[in-house]
Amino acid sequence: MRNTPTLATLAEDIASGRTSARKLVEECLSRIADPSGEGERAFIHVDKEAAIEAAEAMDRLRKANAAPSAYAGIPVSIKDLFDISGQVTRAGSRALEDSAPADADAPVVARLRRAGFIVIGRTNMTEFAYSGIGINPHYGTPKSTWRREVGHVPGGSSSGAAVSVADGMAHGALGTDTGGSCRIPAAYNGIVGFKPTQRRVPREGGVPLSFTLDSYGPLARSVGCCAVLDAVLADEPVQPPLARPIRGMRLAVPTTVALDELDDEVARSFDRALENLSRQGASIERIEVPEFLDVGVINSKGGFAAAESYAWHRYLIASHGDVYDPRVSSRILRGADISAADYIDLVEARKSLIARIAVRLAPFEALVMPTTANTPPRIADLADDKAYAKANVKSLRNCTLINMIDGCAISIPCHREGEAPVGLMLAATGGSDRRIFELAAAMEDVVRV
Repeated sequence: MRNTPTLATLAEDIASGRTSARKLVEECLSRIADPSGEGERAFIHVDKEAAIEAAEAMDRLRKANAAPSAYAGIPVSIKDLFDISGQVTRAGSRALEDSAPADADAPVVARLRRAGFIVIGRTNMTEFAYSGIGINPHYGTPKSTWRREVGHVPGGSSSGAAVSVADGMAHGALGTDTGGSCRIPAAYNGIVGFKPTQRRVPREGGVPLSFTLDSYGPLARSVGCCAVLDAVLADEPVQPPLARPIRGMRLAVPTTVALDELDDEVARSFDRALENLSRQGASIERIEVPEFLDVGVINSKGGFAAAESYAWHRYLIASHGDVYDPRVSSRILRGADISAADYIDLVEARKSLIARIAVRLAPFEALVMPTTANTPPRIADLADDKAYAKANVKSLRNCTLINMIDGCAISIPCHREGEAPVGLMLAATGGSDRRIFELAAAMEDVVRV
């Protein structure tokens, strides 16, 4: 991934005339259509004609010195749970196929368009975003970039988003993150994924999984690329992150929960990354975070995702439950057994968790941990429901901790070329987004040496 274009280099190429929006779109469309690639499984819908028309419009605007931003004309993909005007939002399911087309773009989609990004198509996902694995029985499952001939899961729920970027079918992607759905597929495909502080990015115009935990964020090839897209999504000035000096960074490695039962490849890549950071002068302290033990207890009945998804899905399941993925509907239906008192307990427990973790993490600039405890499992090994459930929990575990504390986090690759993909996650309490980008910008090359 290191030699592939970034948003910055693409913007320079367009500005200099070395390429054009039309050419970039055609290249992406060609990769999507390649029968030997993953385009058929990574995308649910491709906006071929509209993308070409938009690209030609951006090229004309640039010639007139009227391009809306430096990034105008760069193709991006949109996860299938976002509204796009005139299209049906299926959320990776067959249950919404007979829904009316959206009247308007979701605010985040509209903001990308306003900056001149080209919507290349809608990407595949776990049905209704309810899994960290990325398997979809309705539209197929795109394979991770790792050992593609073997067939490993892409990570979920933003599965097609990650594969679209990793394979050059788009140069950035819009995803969601309720318990890791931007970061897990980024880790499993050797790219970068960012979960913003929830309140920074509007969530209207998207099919919800959990009103409490959902965040909308980018997947891209570099920290800088994610920072650009995040700023656009949050309607903030686009300012590439200024890398902080690694020497003197105050980083905490949580020994509670986050390091339990790591795959050997994950432990090896993570430890090597920490050694590299330490040699560069970072101060790394291993600390206990007993608050993380509370997360499993809080979620023991299904947590916010089960309660809130059931509230949204209960009538749809009654009428279209037969077309749901049983692995998804069974998790949603757990919410039927969560009482109003249980839900109030959830709200109060999370409020306490957020307050206590803020005190715990105050001395540090960021938490550092593996994004996932495992490397991408083989698709063939997950036909058994017990194996699937075990892999799903292991994939989601570390990322979920950050959503529960209302934090922000980024996953950057920390494996070497040829090794199993492993993500290193930098995380902090809510509102620390800019700091996370500045830390990650300094680290992204160092941790892969």
